[in-house]
Amino acid sequence: MTSLAVARRLALAAVVAGAGLTAYAMAEARAYTLRRVTMPVLQPGSPDVRVLHLSDVHMTPGQRRKQAWLRDLAGLRPDLVVDTGDNLAHRDSVPVVLDALGELLDVPGVFVLGSNDYYEPTLRNPVKYLLPDDGKRNTDVPQLPWRALTAALSDAGWADLTNAKATLEVRGLRIAFAGVDDPHLGYDRLEDIAGPADPDADLRLGVAHAPYLRVLDRFAADGYDAVLAGHTHGGQVCLPGVGALTTNCDLESARAKGLHRHPAASRPGDPGSSWLHVSAGLGTSPYARIRVACRPEATLLTLVPTKA
Repeated sequence: MTSLAVARRLALAAVVAGAGLTAYAMAEARAYTLRRVTMPVLQPGSPDVRVLHLSDVHMTPGQRRKQAWLRDLAGLRPDLVVDTGDNLAHRDSVPVVLDALGELLDVPGVFVLGSNDYYEPTLRNPVKYLLPDDGKRNTDVPQLPWRALTAALSDAGWADLTNAKATLEVRGLRIAFAGVDDPHLGYDRLEDIAGPADPDADLRLGVAHAPYLRVLDRFAADGYDAVLAGHTHGGQVCLPGVGALTTNCDLESARAKGLHRHPAASRPGDPGSSWLHVSAGLGTSPYARIRVACRPEATLLTLVPTKA
């Protein structure tokens, strides 16, 4: 066989492998998965609390499979819904998101917004996500109808935690919340929510879209029992034995998704410690609907008492 023939066969094999990987990545981005996680965070003797953590839905009107899957989550009968932002990916998505949430809007809930609730998505080079953060944000584009989304969720009874605090009673427990606007855009105003968490609450939860360390540090230092966030897409593209390649923020890749502690065990000198749950989210940019070894997800967190 000539060297030219060998080169042609290798090129063909590379094309076939690339096509197969792309097909797999596109299929995985639609393989919606419910994660079930137990978090020992309640006081002894408390009833369990089922929390549905939603994040990074990135909804467009044509994503009917995602809409149906999200609508079916109401059958889980959660006690609380926490939405950590990036619900929108299209200017016409607000009524679609509300319809998909359906009966979940009748459940006590809290929410914050992410950058993709504020601004229309654009086609971008995905390689940029693997490079050091240059601090530039994609804000020179039309805004999405985030005010309509905020108004609708608030009208449904969900608490808007945009640089704000709130208190809800869930299963007879008093839960104190603090939340920030999107840290990825620099919209967080930590001074607005800083200070010791409510000592009289049965549970104290911090909520943010993007899990930047400055925000996690503040919540931990102020005594919040747990923090819920999204934004990372779990890395979106993960490698076997390596995991997430990036978090698109300053959180280390080892905590790109799932349940962890903050501060991490390697930082025992920090002033406080909280549980941290980072959702890998349900969506992607509509211009890059791929995931590799990182299925789209929602999480049913069961909060249980700590061991006495």
